[in-house]
Amino acid sequence: MNLLYLPAHSILEFDEYKLFTELGHDVFSLGSYISSQFPHDSKRPALEGKLHEQLIGVSQVHTKDNLHEEQVMWADVIIIQHIPQWVSNNWPLFSKAIMDGKRVVWRTIGQSTEQVERHIMPYRAMGLEIVRYSPREENIPGYIGGDAMIRFYKDPDEFKGWNGHDERVVSFSQAMKTRKDFCHFPVFDKATHDLKRTLYGPGNENCDMSGGVLDYEDMKQVMRDARVFFYTGTQPASYTLSSIEAQMSGMPMVSIGPKYANSIFQMDTFEIPDFIDNGVNGFWSDDIGELHDYTKALLDDYSLAKRISKAGRETAIELFGVEKIRAQWKEFLER
Repeated sequence: MNLLYLPAHSILEFDEYKLFTELGHDVFSLGSYISSQFPHDSKRPALEGKLHEQLIGVSQVHTKDNLHEEQVMWADVIIIQHIPQWVSNNWPLFSKAIMDGKRVVWRTIGQSTEQVERHIMPYRAMGLEIVRYSPREENIPGYIGGDAMIRFYKDPDEFKGWNGHDERVVSFSQAMKTRKDFCHFPVFDKATHDLKRTLYGPGNENCDMSGGVLDYEDMKQVMRDARVFFYTGTQPASYTLSSIEAQMSGMPMVSIGPKYANSIFQMDTFEIPDFIDNGVNGFWSDDIGELHDYTKALLDDYSLAKRISKAGRETAIELFGVEKIRAQWKEFLER
């Protein structure tokens, strides 16, 4: 079938574009992969896909905020990543598409709040379908339900091979210091201040531990080599793609807990403690001293790190492995 995809996050766009095309669907994405073999975003590589020259031409004028009938009518299914205005701005076209037997799907990405749920609610009653990304989204005030819960995914055959020989703690975030409590830079800084540490990602040049921006292959190599992954979350997300990538690679995870992760929005949506059992497949805490001690223990004890690595990776594959998620999307799209 034809899938029109409206992305708000280029890395998730890469993952889901790839998965949908592997399922045999023809995807036209209005983002970095509008021309899949020549992506605008260098964070991820090119993908196989059809070149929709006519739709690309229309899309130079009609963007995600103001779609054209030709874009919508081409699709059998329209999938919108998070941005509520893309639903409301285009609803006259979407409503007609639904009446014509097409499907319009709102795909959550961990950024919904009570205000967002309220914005989407009228369209839910008029045929908008919802795919949730975490069961914890049920705790959002004003939660309006969902038609499926399909997590983000990663491929265990790609994210693997951890060795932990680099006795260093790493984290991945965008502008962590600038975004303050949304990304908990003070917690990371205090919990790792006397340890060998590196923070990767764009916008971290104002941090003395910045490692800059890695290309895709270098990022995967760092995840194989580094001893510990320190996870600070991104409020209000239940989890993020970086947490999946790191844990599936095998890096032992030390994560903040729900007190920090839910401090701004107070929605109880942070999911990491639901699947991390301290000392078994990772560590989490809301105490900076404990976070420091967990991290140092993993740096000092390679046997402990290997045990946590193995169990953590098994958890990541169980929850986020591509085969499971591919089957869930297949079932949802074929309903």
